Amino acid sequence: MTNMRRAELGRLLEDRRRQVHLEVQSRMRDGRAGRTAQVGDIGEISEAGTQEDIDFALLQSKAEALGRLDEAIGRIEAGEYGDCLVCHVEISEQRLRALPFAVRCTRCESLHEQDRARARRPAESQDASSVLARAAGY
Repeated sequence: MTNMRRAELGRLLEDRRRQVHLEVQSRMRDGRAGRTAQVGDIGEISEAGTQEDIDFALLQSKAEALGRLDEAIGRIEAGEYGDCLVCHVEISEQRLRALPFAVRCTRCESLHEQDRARARRPAESQDASSVLARAAGY
């Protein structure tokens, strides 16, 4: 990766990090402001709780993205940014622009996702069969 490309992608990472950081701060402020005492019927209270759960999940997702961006910035500073951690081939610029904290090339990421899906399948089918066995009284 050329120094100019690395610097350009570094600026992209920094810009994305600032944007996500501002979104996290805004959501946190909004969450604190929305914690006023709510009086209403059970439906309104339930809806408010559901919205709080959604807001928390979004905040958690943004915080995780912030961590991944910080890691990518660290890789740039260490001169390790842009190469696949698995096959060590340079990750395409198109992929890094779309997902600047990518650590694997498209091919290795696809294989990684397939492995994760295979690992989940036996556990899911075992859970389903144990539920059926319990329901049948075994």
